[in-house]
Amino acid sequence: MLPRLLCTSLIVGGLAVAGGCSKSEPSKAELDSASAPIKASAVIEKKPGVEKAPQSGVDYHSFANSNDYQVQHLDLDLTVDFSRKVLEGEAKLDFKRLNDKNLPMVLDTRELEVVSVSANGAPVKFSMGEKDSHLGTPLNIELPEDADSITIRYRTAPGASGVQWLEPQQTAGKKHPFLFTQAQAIHARSFIPLQDSPKVRITYNATVRTPKELRAVMSANNDPQAAKDGVYEFEMPQRIPSYLIALAVGDLKFKPMGERTGVYAEPSMLESAAAEFADTESMLEVTEKAYGPYHWDRYDLLILPPSFPFGGMENPRLSFITPTVIAGDKSLVALIAHELAHSWSGNLVTNASWRDLWLNEGFTTYLTNRIMQFVYGDERYQMEMALGYDDLQADLADKEPRDEIMAIDLRGRDPDEVFSNIPYEKGSLFLYELEQKVGREAFDRFLMEYFNHFSFQSITTEDFVKYLDKTLLVEHADKLDRERILEWIFDPGIPEGAPHPKSDAFTKLDPVRQQWLDGKLAAKDIDTKGWTFHQWKYFLDGMPEKLTEAQLKELDGAFGLTESRNNEVAFSWLMIAVRNDYEPAFERLENFLTSIGRNKFLRPLYRNMVETGKKDVAARIFERAKVGYHPLTVKVNSLVIYGKKES
Repeated sequence: MLPRLLCTSLIVGGLAVAGGCSKSEPSKAELDSASAPIKASAVIEKKPGVEKAPQSGVDYHSFANSNDYQVQHLDLDLTVDFSRKVLEGEAKLDFKRLNDKNLPMVLDTRELEVVSVSANGAPVKFSMGEKDSHLGTPLNIELPEDADSITIRYRTAPGASGVQWLEPQQTAGKKHPFLFTQAQAIHARSFIPLQDSPKVRITYNATVRTPKELRAVMSANNDPQAAKDGVYEFEMPQRIPSYLIALAVGDLKFKPMGERTGVYAEPSMLESAAAEFADTESMLEVTEKAYGPYHWDRYDLLILPPSFPFGGMENPRLSFITPTVIAGDKSLVALIAHELAHSWSGNLVTNASWRDLWLNEGFTTYLTNRIMQFVYGDERYQMEMALGYDDLQADLADKEPRDEIMAIDLRGRDPDEVFSNIPYEKGSLFLYELEQKVGREAFDRFLMEYFNHFSFQSITTEDFVKYLDKTLLVEHADKLDRERILEWIFDPGIPEGAPHPKSDAFTKLDPVRQQWLDGKLAAKDIDTKGWTFHQWKYFLDGMPEKLTEAQLKELDGAFGLTESRNNEVAFSWLMIAVRNDYEPAFERLENFLTSIGRNKFLRPLYRNMVETGKKDVAARIFERAKVGYHPLTVKVNSLVIYGKKES
């Protein structure tokens, strides 16, 4: 645990930001006790169905017997073979024994071809267990009694779920192939045999061998000056969970953006990306002032090809970013703030299992909004908060009660199903309510102490509640209700009386939209000068389900929505176009679906097409586009279109 920080009070961008300790700070012994794992029943003893609750701290999505052995360090030596679309080499795992039973070690794998396993320089027996559709296949290894490391020679499958291989034509430059990995939630096991659980934290070193014209980068100490000689060395000295191990290989250049920040991208995208994300250094500085030191040395960005299935991935030291947020006006840089915020909530303090994802994403979404306020002001903050609330309401209207619970029960399910606005926006709204009740200064102080206390640890929901019991619930007993906190975490929906973030920049658009719908105001007479993308999105998302052909043509003619270059605005408009069979937008719809791979856009559009009787069109576009999609994108949208996974 890092030393506690001195009490401070800081001014950031004109806003008061709390610093270190509280006058009523609990004792070190009390706080240290909050780190000990506790049973779910200790927190939810008064909640119904407690006997059926998942056991706190148990990772139901890993085969690994991490209670017997705990891997401490990983050494990788991998060759990148674009012709066969495989990674091939060896993984050396240094581990600690947690008992003297000398049981077989069990590791997680998915579609890996294990060639050999050795310990102390000699081969050892190993076997592959029964394959599970969600979890992959356990690797069982017989260990010599004196072994404290094993070396596994293996190769990945061409269709590994956590690896995407791109042909030159699928990249921006069109000259060289590209490779990137995506390990969250449990896809690291598809390219490394290891204990693939977020509760296991390791350091790693890697040697990556590539074609000489390409550069390799990892979630580690990248050197942009390293010679392109086909051999790259990496070190990650901080302990991280397996889902944060990341690799990319391509025709990459680097441009610094600040003292500790820079961007890697294909040459044709480098300047535009650096300009778009020029505020990254400022974001890093204000977040440090508000929530404590940045512990990862550098914060660089890697701009991936458009097929990347997510907006971003918070791989430490090197966040992976979709190019769909390069809008030319910094309107979509909340994504950068989000991935940066993960350097505290997620990477520094990590969910111990995927049931606890809200501890990563809820905290990060809350911090994202605060970072946007620090850097861009109150109006931007209010708009981001209001849009997040609307996204949450849309998800709540579409989900079963069991999926509206922050501490979700994922037993027997694919952990990728956990990703929705529930852990993100419901988690953030819960923290916003705590802030409203105890005051921003006190809550910022709490967050700084929380990140400091649990730094480089993986914790459970119950650990968090136990920490609250020792801190906020003691310091603000007159303002906080423990039962209400449990309701937020363990019950579906949103508690009655929860805060409802609103923005004046949005509410003034409601009468304008209604006047246009009523025919009292022509679209060309709507004063949109100075509208942000947030306002355009609010204006469009608030439209009724059905619009007439004349209304659609009027909107499109006045504002050029079909040709919008802002992907968020284009997405909102295309959702309207699909619902209303607006054929002039269908060519753009097909181009949109075949040129990007971000599931935030693809899944709702494909589902909208299926639900409005356009399944055949959706299937035709999907079959054309899927060669360029990530395996996760193919899996998710196969379910949407065909009701089954891609075989």
